[in-house]
Amino acid sequence: MLTTVMAIRAKQNAYMAWSSGKDAAWALHEARKDSGLNIVGLLTTVTQAFDRVSMHGVRRALLEEQAASVGLPLHVVEIPAPCSNEIYETLMSKAMERARAEQVDTIVFGDIFLAGIRAYRERQLSRAGMTARFPLWNKNPKTLAREMLRGGLEATVTCVDTKVLSADFAGRPYDESFLDLLPTGVDPCGENGEFHTLVTRGPMMKTPLDTVVKQIVSRDGFLFADVLLKSQKTIACRTNGFDLD
Repeated sequence: MLTTVMAIRAKQNAYMAWSSGKDAAWALHEARKDSGLNIVGLLTTVTQAFDRVSMHGVRRALLEEQAASVGLPLHVVEIPAPCSNEIYETLMSKAMERARAEQVDTIVFGDIFLAGIRAYRERQLSRAGMTARFPLWNKNPKTLAREMLRGGLEATVTCVDTKVLSADFAGRPYDESFLDLLPTGVDPCGENGEFHTLVTRGPMMKTPLDTVVKQIVSRDGFLFADVLLKSQKTIACRTNGFDLD
């Protein structure tokens, strides 16, 4: 019994930085295999005015269903729109204080190769007395994309940057066909922000989410696919410029 208790304490309690998308979901899947980590929650930023996951445009109600399927408590950091870097860092600093109070000392990220982003995350967490982990770091994006699909991951493309992708990519399944149609220069994992996704099925989830794309909305140079659970087609939501209901 003493050995078991000591082994549990030796693990680093961690939150998964959860965007609702494929990279975060697969990083969670990989992190759960790490005997040195104990994933105890999901940490997500939600844009307050829209009540949606920041950049991904996923409704909070769907995010909550996703977290329930993953089997981890959801910790939401609400940010304003627009949100300056100073405000963002203040809000995240407070979130890290709360995490430390819960004996959490590590945040796991789904970043793949953007060194500047990684350095920023590590620097900010270091100031809070915490560490960062990157289970997908330096994986080949082409290989990783196919690996996720072969591993049973299913996702819907919820956001597209219209500067690099045409409108017909929004709302599509993230699948082999999607990857085959990507223009040259677009990262197959969307690491440069070309697109974002919502995971609906995968080995990190207990049950799949049965969803439908309600409509495609254009805002600030991005196309957002409004995704709903099929059982919640009439759900209401604050829009404030996201004209969805």
